[in-house]
Amino acid sequence: MPFPPSSFEGGCLFSSVMADTRVQVLLGTGLTIVSHPLMYVKVLVQIGHEPLPPTVGRNIFGRQIYQLPGLFSYAKHIVKVDGKAGLFSGLVPRLCAGTIGTVVHSSVLQRCQEEGQAEEHGICEKGEEASLKHVVNETTKEMIARSCATIVTHPFHVITLRCMVQFVGRETKYCGVFDSISTIYREEGILGFFAGMIPRLLGDVLSLWICNMLAHLINTYAIDNSMNHMGEFKNCSQTVTGFIASMLTYPFVLVSNLMAVNNCGLAGGLPPHAAVYPTWVDCWRHLSLEGNMSRGNSLFFRKKSGDRRRAHESRKTRNVMPSSGRFPPGKTSSRIKTRDVQLTLCIFRDAP
Repeated sequence: MPFPPSSFEGGCLFSSVMADTRVQVLLGTGLTIVSHPLMYVKVLVQIGHEPLPPTVGRNIFGRQIYQLPGLFSYAKHIVKVDGKAGLFSGLVPRLCAGTIGTVVHSSVLQRCQEEGQAEEHGICEKGEEASLKHVVNETTKEMIARSCATIVTHPFHVITLRCMVQFVGRETKYCGVFDSISTIYREEGILGFFAGMIPRLLGDVLSLWICNMLAHLINTYAIDNSMNHMGEFKNCSQTVTGFIASMLTYPFVLVSNLMAVNNCGLAGGLPPHAAVYPTWVDCWRHLSLEGNMSRGNSLFFRKKSGDRRRAHESRKTRNVMPSSGRFPPGKTSSRIKTRDVQLTLCIFRDAP
């Protein structure tokens, strides 16, 4: 993400910031409306809801694989069940989160820029705009602004996710913003509004630092200032590093969304559809064990993969029989029992 301007001129500060904030709100609202169906499908995939059966396809090597439905097939299913308006479930609280988040982010960032204005002028006089210290200072300010916006808007994010997850059990528990606020406060108290906030904050902070530090290293050591179109190269490097950072920190996004709907009274966040996790660390460990840390990261060419634990138990089952083909004396009954239990587990996991 490009750094914001480091200073403003006198009395034009307030009006300039307000104008920029209005533009950001309008652009953000438009992008939110357009991208909402994509986020809706992504959230349902993240929680593991697969209403459509997989189809047989082939990968790039020509091998037959089972493919799960992609974005457009999933969206058509939602339209078939709830109509076109169903694709925009949870849009209102998401718009509230986007608008409030933009205002909070701009206000906090403006305050940080004002406090560090003198220091920034000193750095500019020394000609060290691209120095590591400058990058660290700007990233710190952006981190503070983003964190404040995330904390303030997280309750609306929770409501948005729960409105979407209602699709699984066909509930109507979360209908509007105010009704949802009342429901969460009544059932879970204040902490219910901040379910899943810690992994979300950690993911945002890590993504920001990875993106900006990688971009700084590339712009400093890989791009020559004498090159033509240097500005385009730097913008390209910022985009690439942003993509890399989002890929590396995606598990935090997944865990945050799962914890926001976990054990909230909706079918999509309760057994047998989903496990109940005491903490977000337990959720992380469970997803890691099952090999699902990237679930929902891609909405196209989704391959149906087996669960890692099942594969591990299958290997253990094959290794129960000794290489000689006979059990040692006195160990037959216990080994047969162990093998039967493992086979039973495999059969149970494969059952629909």
